Amino acid sequence: MIRLLYFIVALLLAPLTIIAQDQPSDFLSADFHKGRRDEVRKMMPANSVAVIFANAVRNRANDVDYVYHQDPNFYYLTGYNEPNAVLLIFSEDQTTKGVEGNELIYVQERNPKAEQWNGKRLGIEGVKSKLGFKTAFNGSAFEDIPVNFQEFDKVLFFDFENDYRDSSDEADLYNLIQTFKTKVDYPADFDSSKDRFYSMITSTDVENSANVAQILGRYLNRDEKLQEDELISGFVNAEDDKLRSEIKEKVSLKLDANNLNSSMLNEILASLRETKLAEEMVLLKRAIEISAVGQVEVMKAMHPNMSETEIQGVHEYVYKKYGAEYEGYPSIVGGGHNGCILHYIENNKPEVGNDLVLMDLGAEYHGYTADVTRTIPANGKFSKEQKQIYDIVYDAQEAGIKASTLGAPFQAPGEAASKVVTAGLMKLGIITKEEDARIYFPHGTSHYLGLDVHDKGTYRPFQENTVITVEPGIYIPENSDCDEKWWGIAVRIEDDILITKDGPVNLSAMAPRKAEEIEKVMKQPSPLDKFELPTLN
Repeated sequence: MIRLLYFIVALLLAPLTIIAQDQPSDFLSADFHKGRRDEVRKMMPANSVAVIFANAVRNRANDVDYVYHQDPNFYYLTGYNEPNAVLLIFSEDQTTKGVEGNELIYVQERNPKAEQWNGKRLGIEGVKSKLGFKTAFNGSAFEDIPVNFQEFDKVLFFDFENDYRDSSDEADLYNLIQTFKTKVDYPADFDSSKDRFYSMITSTDVENSANVAQILGRYLNRDEKLQEDELISGFVNAEDDKLRSEIKEKVSLKLDANNLNSSMLNEILASLRETKLAEEMVLLKRAIEISAVGQVEVMKAMHPNMSETEIQGVHEYVYKKYGAEYEGYPSIVGGGHNGCILHYIENNKPEVGNDLVLMDLGAEYHGYTADVTRTIPANGKFSKEQKQIYDIVYDAQEAGIKASTLGAPFQAPGEAASKVVTAGLMKLGIITKEEDARIYFPHGTSHYLGLDVHDKGTYRPFQENTVITVEPGIYIPENSDCDEKWWGIAVRIEDDILITKDGPVNLSAMAPRKAEEIEKVMKQPSPLDKFELPTLN
């Protein structure tokens, strides 16, 4: 009778359990992540192992942590979205006892008490069944990993940012990293910057050594610690290729002192993440379209009495309405002169008045981030001066997008946009010398877009299925050296552009860009027009 009662209770609770565990079904597939690990393996040197750690849990205040966000590289390769984990990829199948195949993953152990507070963990079985790993262990087993790292020619890893804490969990990220450092004989004076530059020197042939020396020289001028390194400074300042070759041999000997490499894995993943697969594009397009809809809805809802915070809230409500988990980066909503601050995130101006409002925001959907900027007049109508600046930026963006073609240099959109901005500022008399355009247009126009808002890439000529931004701007702060009628005007227009063999495709075109189109949309009614809250004392 008791057994029957338990069965009935379990049957009644089963639907509730299923509902509680409901999740979106459009995440990247286990096959996608496995395919990415396979591609990394193909690019690794023989007899090497790559070791990648999950992101740290970061503290917000006292006993409250920030919402956890997985390291994009770790997510790209695993689909695992929990902390305190480590992935190992081997260049060849391993025959060591306890290691089956060419990859291992160590994850958080299932813990009913912890899961009651912080949510369900996948554990070993979940990682195998949902993420497709054949060999998985609890993190506590990493201390006894059946791998001798000294037997590999190269151990590839990302160097540590030291922003992780030692918690009471014996298998937390802190302990995983300390175990790794012990097992690989991690030098106390290891410097990832030097390691990267050493690798550049050793991989450079004689013909290109002068060019590499010039590149390293730029870093040397900004970093006193690098200046103190005799090998790097010697390579940069060498008088001829013969001397550089001699220094290259010395650098090779220094690198051979251990088998650690903190630069190659970044190069491999930059090359892979630069171009997007079809499965990725579904999610990235979704993030971009959500962000574009957010811009449109704010255009409809905007009025001079709105605060920057309220405008931000409308954008982010649209994101949540479509199921986007996060913002891809802190939202930028700058009214008037606040728009002249490139990364203005306070967003606390009580009323935007009749100013332009620069809105640089992007939804993150299942890990993939959009980056869409629109600048609109809070009162629905551009003034003469506002429109003159706006039209220059619009024309510059048009030129930049047009230059974003397959095989073009990464700098092409920026160069094209810069010419238009410079000519426009000269024509309006805001500048009298072309070189002064950088005062009012101080940033580049493009970066890669994907799992990071500033995504990884190689900066080689544009490849098919690469997504970049094109975002020219003009910013004229108060007290600028020009007629004060221009002061406080800040305009940036940014769209997300897919590189294809048939030309650039604007993925965020749903959000109007032309001044006349923006004014037309701003006349449309908003669902928020009748949304009123009680007045608070």
